[in-house]
Amino acid sequence: MHFDFSAALTLATFISGLIAGVYCLLQRLRRKQLTSKEPIIIEYAKSFFPVLLFVLVLRSFIVEPFRIPSSSMMPTLLIGDFILVNKYNYGVRLPVINTKVIEVGQPERGDVMVFRYPQDPSLDYIKRVVGLPGDKVGYYDKVLYINGEAIEQNDLGLYEGLGQGTSMTNALLKREQLPSQQHDILMMPERPSIEGEVIVPAGHYFMMGDNRDNSNDSRYWGTVPEENIVGKAFMIWMNWDSSNGGIDFKRLGSTIN
Repeated sequence: MHFDFSAALTLATFISGLIAGVYCLLQRLRRKQLTSKEPIIIEYAKSFFPVLLFVLVLRSFIVEPFRIPSSSMMPTLLIGDFILVNKYNYGVRLPVINTKVIEVGQPERGDVMVFRYPQDPSLDYIKRVVGLPGDKVGYYDKVLYINGEAIEQNDLGLYEGLGQGTSMTNALLKREQLPSQQHDILMMPERPSIEGEVIVPAGHYFMMGDNRDNSNDSRYWGTVPEENIVGKAFMIWMNWDSSNGGIDFKRLGSTIN
């Protein structure tokens, strides 16, 4: 069963705030009739409410941590990376119901974005935005096409990454040149690729993993609606590499491009 941390945090904040607020109101109205010693539940509510409120605001509107569980975004992100996601870059949304209340900006082609998986919104996915609303996105012979133009790929040789989640024997490392930025991708020449072309609907985004032949993305299940957006990944704050004895300090503080 999926545990909805955001809903639990919101509920805990509301309950503790309600208990503390009602007690403070009763103190004002009936000050002489209340005992000097507060009940233990009141003490806990008054202690935890400001902490819970701070975490709720921080996590819902500013930044949220995530852990990378799969290799689909290699070489950009590795299994064991702990990342930070900007929650306001694409607009301010209310927690739990995820309704946008303040328009700030829109995803751009090349952004690494966290979103709720369209086929199961309880799951968070992370992929790269390659197609914007209205784009015609094609993928043939392991080459990405945007609006009929092939996206340039520069060969960088065999992938020789080290560390947890980077066992990619015979994978080719390439640098893809999107119009707005460049980033590295991995390909397995011997593996067949799903091919096809789609026009991205209004209010939707076409997402692909950087590990092109090991990614469950929009090529398989379609585009991501705007209401499923969680935020933009911007930094690796920690990496736990169990195969190399713990923290990989070289990845700490790395920006995500």
